[in-house]
Amino acid sequence: MTLWIAVQLQMRSQEAYFVDGFHGGVWGHYPEGYTEYMLFLLDKYPEWRLNLEIEPETWDRALKIDRGSYRQMQKFLEDTSVTARVEYVNPTYGQPYMFNVSGESIIRQFSYGMEKLKTHFPDAVFNTYSSEEPCFTSALPQILRSFGYKYASLKNPNTCWGGYTRAYGGELVNWVGSDGSNITTVPRYEIESLKANSTWETIGNSNSPEYINAAFDYGIKNPVGMTLQDAGWKWGPWLKKGYYKPSIYTTWRNYFENVVDLDKVTDWKLDQEDILVSLVWGSQVLQRIAQQVREAENNLLQAEKVAVIQNLESNKKYPSSDFDKGWQELLLAQHHDCWIVPYNEKRGDTWADKVMDWTNTANLASNAVYNTSALKSDFLKVYNTSGFDRDERIEIQLPKNWYAKNVILSNASESCVEAQRINDSTLAFNAQVPSYGYQTYHLKMGNDTAAKRSVIINERSGNYLLETDYYKISIDKNTGTIYSLIAKKLDDKEFIDQQSDFKFNSLRGHFYKDGGFKNNLEKPAKITVLEENEMCVKISIETNIAGNSVTQNLTLTQNEPRIDFGLIIDWKNNSCIGAYEEKDYDAKSLKKAFYNDKYKLLSLFPLNLEDQKVFKNSPFDAMQSELENTFFSSWDAIKNNIILDWVDVTDGQGNYGMALFSDHTTSYVHGQDFPLALTVQYNGQGLWGRHYSVDGPTQINYSLIPHRGKWREAGIWKQNQRIQEPLKLEYLKEKPAMLSNSLLNIEKADWILSSVYQKNNDTYIRIFNAEGDAETGKLRFGFNPNTINLVELDGREIKAVELQNDDKGYFINLQLPQFGFKTLKINN
Repeated sequence: MTLWIAVQLQMRSQEAYFVDGFHGGVWGHYPEGYTEYMLFLLDKYPEWRLNLEIEPETWDRALKIDRGSYRQMQKFLEDTSVTARVEYVNPTYGQPYMFNVSGESIIRQFSYGMEKLKTHFPDAVFNTYSSEEPCFTSALPQILRSFGYKYASLKNPNTCWGGYTRAYGGELVNWVGSDGSNITTVPRYEIESLKANSTWETIGNSNSPEYINAAFDYGIKNPVGMTLQDAGWKWGPWLKKGYYKPSIYTTWRNYFENVVDLDKVTDWKLDQEDILVSLVWGSQVLQRIAQQVREAENNLLQAEKVAVIQNLESNKKYPSSDFDKGWQELLLAQHHDCWIVPYNEKRGDTWADKVMDWTNTANLASNAVYNTSALKSDFLKVYNTSGFDRDERIEIQLPKNWYAKNVILSNASESCVEAQRINDSTLAFNAQVPSYGYQTYHLKMGNDTAAKRSVIINERSGNYLLETDYYKISIDKNTGTIYSLIAKKLDDKEFIDQQSDFKFNSLRGHFYKDGGFKNNLEKPAKITVLEENEMCVKISIETNIAGNSVTQNLTLTQNEPRIDFGLIIDWKNNSCIGAYEEKDYDAKSLKKAFYNDKYKLLSLFPLNLEDQKVFKNSPFDAMQSELENTFFSSWDAIKNNIILDWVDVTDGQGNYGMALFSDHTTSYVHGQDFPLALTVQYNGQGLWGRHYSVDGPTQINYSLIPHRGKWREAGIWKQNQRIQEPLKLEYLKEKPAMLSNSLLNIEKADWILSSVYQKNNDTYIRIFNAEGDAETGKLRFGFNPNTINLVELDGREIKAVELQNDDKGYFINLQLPQFGFKTLKINN
């Protein structure tokens, strides 16, 4: 017994470590004089260490109003030694959650944030990534590595309102990312349980004896706790009474390089469902923020690509400063506070208001790239910003001088293009545009192609049958729901579960103040044909739910596998929708109404697919879901039920599937006894007791693609790029010198042209392997790129790439792992 006590005493005298510091910034929270306060703490407590997660723009303000303290902080960050007292652990421009935005946005968060910080702290070392919020995503290892990071932390013990990572492992793990990249990481330990009587903490937030002793018992020799305090708090060093002693304050870098044994790590292939996060999905304010951010992301990425084409083709100046401003504003719109406290701040200047202003700035920068004025323009240039050829329907607004005239359209080779006049001002045609390039079209006098009615049949029953070369879709005249969806090119497969209690594309939600569950099937539907010709059919289906009018627009296009839907709900009353009313909100209560998606308003898609499996994408990643269902109702049971871009449901054999695409990040629903569904509306209390209500119509867009095989075989990621990067139109006042060209062609069908942009007069091209295995593929250029280098995201050159030439022109060979990306630098 005496020996056992001695061993225990020796073990309990082991040192524990604690990461302290501050989180926030000029946009979130950073009072005047706060830099001086941090310096005061460093001076008063020599044993204390400061880990910074402060928004980079904060230092612009500090330089203006507190120059003396600013200079002292500069001196602290000039110390690049391992034992330095100050470390910058999160340099992102807008502190985003990351799981809710595009992979390209995450890259720009780091690149713009680091560039801004380097203007203030030229010697700052970015060595370890850490965040006070659950700002994580499965693809981070390759992004961090390419920016020069060595280490990461997956802890956020003091701010778990929006979620936390799965508890896993001991002292260190080798976090393996989606592409196989890895980074040495401190996880949320297996023993780091959620704190009792809290919905925002784990036991790792204050080095309690309970936490440290549990870590020792688990075999963790150097346990570490963490809290990055909110900038503005005047708590001083975080550890006060009752913490384990000895606990040593440390920077993350010092902990990794001077404390732990880096040779003793275990691999962890973390997937997106290990990131357990939840926001108030379905609330109108969050829905709009997500849509605005998505639109601005897509617009900026496309505008950059088009501007590079314009620069390489006609030496038009690349608008770097405009794009920089657009990106900086967009990156702030991705700030985690925009998404979790959208109503905070003063009326008219809430986070939601800021997002609208920020994304408007980004969109203005994007739109300036194109000449969108149709006035006296007889030539049209159609841009394709993807790395594969496109043949897609596009609608154009005719110049006024063509309104009253018969029009024909010809392409670059002066061949007549079939087009149809939709109305006096609109012409539709299929544009054939080469990969990452453009095609020019010419408006001339001639005879319009008459619109022929050939795709809608009003059956004897009064039901509607819509038919294209891809589908036969039957719509019930009474309910407006789709009761049959036959895919003609997929063995006439029926995709709707006609035995289900739920109707396909119907709405259902729990209106807890209006009698419980309601749907939009109770009153007769009104069906209106909006467009009907050989190219396209559009119909409007008007229904009602709980006294609120619902309009669902459905579009089918010939030679197009995608089925597009537009949903508008015109709220006549502030209908409360959700599991129940929270009259007495308690922040400590584990259960919250907004967690339970089953009771939110849902758009339902019962599928005729046996033994269903679910696949979904995330930034630079995709995975098969391991969830039995997506439902949870309490903070300690959060599941990752997020649709970033798409969710795909297949049968158990992988023979057939249906992909659902969303125009914004939100949640999806699926279970063994519940069909695939998209979250449409929540109206009730959210975090901190704030009531999330509606203040106008709800408008969302989504699409469906039935397909053969699994998502890889069906090219779902490529289909998503077609949605997010539609063909872009520019009006020209005169015939251009070059009528058609492809500047880049990716011969690998699985690879995505993620971005093309210019910086310091060099062109950067990023390629992402979305679906295929690690194989070599060709990239063909429609111009002479001269010299090409592979580079890391922080600009470090990896190696020169051999440029080759054959009878088709210039090309390079490139190898990418699945879910990996590589960046090419072309010296212009």
